[in-house]
Amino acid sequence: MNFLFFGQFFDRLNEGGPVFMYPLFLMMLICIGLIIFSFVKGDASGKLQKIVHHVGLFALVWGFLGQMIGLIGAFDSISIANDVSPQVLAGGLKVALLCPTYGMFIFLIARLGIIGLTLKKN
Repeated sequence: MNFLFFGQFFDRLNEGGPVFMYPLFLMMLICIGLIIFSFVKGDASGKLQKIVHHVGLFALVWGFLGQMIGLIGAFDSISIANDVSPQVLAGGLKVALLCPTYGMFIFLIARLGIIGLTLKKN
């Protein structure tokens, strides 16, 4: 991996709206950290597995909340504007899809971790 990849990654975080994307990034780090910790140290009580489950689900909902708030703002701007080009509309829709896509990705990471932890128990 080179530095260009990380630059593009953080550009996408900023493009999707830092208010929603950076908390999603933090949730991803928490999920990955808890999954790794559970694999290494174990989770006899299942408490860490439940936390991963809840953080993953919260990330999914947080991503869709970011999309809804972004779309409401975009539609407000479109209703005020007299002329909106298809390019501007397509660009806005692309940005609106970044939050839920990232939230779904984090949800999948959490789910795969939970599946792995469940398989490790048995």
